[in-house]
Amino acid sequence: MTAPAETRARDLGVPFDGEPGAWNAITDVPGLEVGFATIVEDEPVVARTGVTAILPRGRAAAGSPCAAGVAVLNGNGELTGRSWIEEAGQFQTPVAITNSHAVGAVHRGIDAWLAEHDPLTAAQWMLPVVGETWDGYLNSINADTVRPEHAAAALDAARSGPVAEGDVGGGTGMNCYGFKGGTGTASRIVRSGANAWTVGVLLQANFGSRNELRVAGRPLGSRSLAPNPMETTDWFERDTGAAVRATAGAGSVIVVVATDAPLLPGQCEALARRVPLGLARTGTTGSHFSGDIFLAFSTANEGALGSRMTGGEIAVERLEHIAWGGIDPFYAAVVEATEEAVLNALVAARDTVGRDGHASYALPHEEVRRAFA
Repeated sequence: MTAPAETRARDLGVPFDGEPGAWNAITDVPGLEVGFATIVEDEPVVARTGVTAILPRGRAAAGSPCAAGVAVLNGNGELTGRSWIEEAGQFQTPVAITNSHAVGAVHRGIDAWLAEHDPLTAAQWMLPVVGETWDGYLNSINADTVRPEHAAAALDAARSGPVAEGDVGGGTGMNCYGFKGGTGTASRIVRSGANAWTVGVLLQANFGSRNELRVAGRPLGSRSLAPNPMETTDWFERDTGAAVRATAGAGSVIVVVATDAPLLPGQCEALARRVPLGLARTGTTGSHFSGDIFLAFSTANEGALGSRMTGGEIAVERLEHIAWGGIDPFYAAVVEATEEAVLNALVAARDTVGRDGHASYALPHEEVRRAFA
């Protein structure tokens, strides 16, 4: 697992609302583990890509169902397993994020990994949850660089603790707001009396145009002096042979929200619907060419939501859940953590040169420091 970034958005003076967890990461949710397979190669093709893997309850409970819900801001993207989540309000596999053309390889890799580590689950059926964003500006996306074994490697690497950000895993070749983007994470604590629950967010940021970026309300994107070749050069015209340039703001974002608070599937979906409010704080208006898809799940009620074949008597289950009247603090936690995760991805990323000399430049730290000095 790549080491955590040395600098995060808070270190540059950016103010945020809410109380973060100990690591300010999705892994603050007890038991949840994250792993990466990062692929940076120059031969035989230039590769800047990878796989990010999430084990909601860790390796020991890889096939245990979680209550879940999905929301979509703009549908120009993919999240496998979504139909089953909408049907049953749960999923039973790891979650992975990769590039747009590697979804099949990662899906197959999760299948194989589960067959080895959870044969009971694998003997029935598996519907892995795999999300994607497009990294074809920096990465040779059609070269089949990501293989099933990379998904297995990311799962094997999954751990709790601090999480690497920026140019790691599936985020390795991504761009955000015309800067180098990638993987970002953050968390919030929701307290009530003697109770405390965690809401964690991990996202793959590959969306937004340069002039949209806002950092705590300040228009740093339009003021930045960093080069922006993604939006100012004719690389897309050269690639396609058509007289068109890449649309500013094209791209995608996959956001995963996890919590240990007991939630119903409908409440998970309600949390997922709040993700765009956090993204909007960073400036995006939601491009038509962006796939903005959000998954939220709860790790509570372990052992419930079973839907495997039993052949016996009909079972009756009971789910503990947060009362609907008390759910607003969880909505706020999602919005706050999503905003911070985007900015953490931008701050952690570094200048990158990929295929055909394509360059992507990181958000300059000094520009952020000056804005909040």
